[in-house]
Amino acid sequence: MTENGDPTLYEWAGGSGALRRLMDAFYDRVEQDDLLAPLFGGTVGEHHRVTVTAWWGEVFGGPDEYTRSHGGYPAMLAHHIDLGITPEMQFRFTSLMRLAADDAGLPADPEFRAALVGYLEWGTRLAMSNSRPGAAVVRQAPVPRWGWGVAPPYRPDPGADADQAE
Repeated sequence: MTENGDPTLYEWAGGSGALRRLMDAFYDRVEQDDLLAPLFGGTVGEHHRVTVTAWWGEVFGGPDEYTRSHGGYPAMLAHHIDLGITPEMQFRFTSLMRLAADDAGLPADPEFRAALVGYLEWGTRLAMSNSRPGAAVVRQAPVPRWGWGVAPPYRPDPGADADQAE
């Protein structure tokens, strides 16, 4: 739970199992994609899927497993240095991840999807910038903790009349 009592994005999504379904659905799509598959050597192995699931879990407010077991932000940064991610790759990545969220059965409410897409845009644009050959990158930073932004999860008031105008 967040400080104000809202669930974290990690909790709202369904925890580690839901994020693992997301990563599997996403990387299954990536393996079939001519533009992105080469970034991953054509296939995305178990280790990569596990570590990226841990990253997303931590970013979305779950356990700090990525930091404890996989090296935190500097390790994630190291995976992107000199990749040369293009705007087309960035767009395809976010598009496939959005489709994978549907495939994985993640919550479809607009508040959650807005937070998901917000993180996708922020993270992929940062990765694209950091992946430029010779880019000046910030090598030490905390793993981001993404939240609801301006739209917390919608929970209807069970006592409110749905037909009543505000």
